[in-house]
Amino acid sequence: MEKLRLLETVVVEGRDDEAAVLRAVDAAVISTHGWGLPEGNVERIRAAYERTGIIILTDPDFAGENIRRRLSEQFPDAKHAYLARPEASKRQGERVVDIGVENAAPEAIQAALLAARAQVQTGPSAETVTQADLIALGLAGGSGSTQLREALGKELGIGSCNAKAFARRLAAFGISREEFLAAWRRISQENR
Repeated sequence: MEKLRLLETVVVEGRDDEAAVLRAVDAAVISTHGWGLPEGNVERIRAAYERTGIIILTDPDFAGENIRRRLSEQFPDAKHAYLARPEASKRQGERVVDIGVENAAPEAIQAALLAARAQVQTGPSAETVTQADLIALGLAGGSGSTQLREALGKELGIGSCNAKAFARRLAAFGISREEFLAAWRRISQENR
């Protein structure tokens, strides 16, 4: 199975769902962390909604549908991807022991996202920011790099995370090298 590169951000319920989606596609993925929807996550989802568009992919159960409904109220133009219960079920013998996105095969996740009319990148991507760039600019591997990434993540609306995930989010959110460097210069001047 070839991994597809999505131009939109996929919104899921939890970390295990996020890992399952990343096995299927190359995309920005935001976890709601369940029903609670912490404010920082809502801000990240809003930034993704405005920048790339979002595709909501929740578990095919009562809680997942409630989360989908809440997100739909806040983000009315979001796309929706659905997995059938059998595709998202974990079984022990004849018994279903868990239902969730994390149980779905990568092919099923890809099919659900494509059925939602996900935008797939077909040509080469724009020049992206690399790990080496992050290190050279003091955003990885050095004293104060975590705080700089947090400030830059807030400035760009992509949240805070480790350096590897930060580079992935920059690419997934479609942040150009020029936009990244301009934001880095602003943050650098503020921290002097």
